[in-house]
Amino acid sequence: MERSPLLTSRTKVKRIPKRGFYDRESVVSILDSAFLCHVGFVVDGQPYVIPTSFGRIGDRIYIHGSAASRMLRNLAEGISVCVTVTHLDGLVLARSAFNHSMNYRSAVILGQAELVVDPQEKLEALEAISEQIIPGRWADCRLPSSKELKATSVLRLPISEASAKIRTGPPVDDDDDMSSEFWAGVIPLGSRAGKAVPDPLLDPKIKIPLYVEEYSL
Repeated sequence: MERSPLLTSRTKVKRIPKRGFYDRESVVSILDSAFLCHVGFVVDGQPYVIPTSFGRIGDRIYIHGSAASRMLRNLAEGISVCVTVTHLDGLVLARSAFNHSMNYRSAVILGQAELVVDPQEKLEALEAISEQIIPGRWADCRLPSSKELKATSVLRLPISEASAKIRTGPPVDDDDDMSSEFWAGVIPLGSRAGKAVPDPLLDPKIKIPLYVEEYSL
């Protein structure tokens, strides 16, 4: 079998390896159905894991924040970073406590982030992040001013060393437990968007945009 370009000794799934996937399509599908990631890094021996929004363009993901952010300042120096995205799809209730599990889809990306200095790429990255959160919003709001852009840092991370890990299906119980009288199965989980609430100071003549009314997770 041809070795996936995303598979390295660092991204290879060790625990239950059959759940590991290293093709770009599996990783990208998990990324594209989310907009929140967790960024892990170490500064002066202290590990940090910071939640933040992200966007994808091609084989890169982008994160942004204040130019004064400790996370962005340190990542821009080229330290190693681990970005994770996780979807929790269900609680798996087995007959035994030991075999309880969860159905999930997760992606892990390793590498070094780079500071985006090109103004056009920076603006495109910010648009990608906005559109990943709520498609249609970028064209329906005031775009960043030069002052706001200067106060914002954007980093890119190539999707070149990554893996996905996925669990689906019912519980897996030991043969000795199959005849027990305990209930077993899956509780599906998901996220949903509620009805949009207008800003109390909004001009009542401004109607809720269709992309907001129809927004779903």
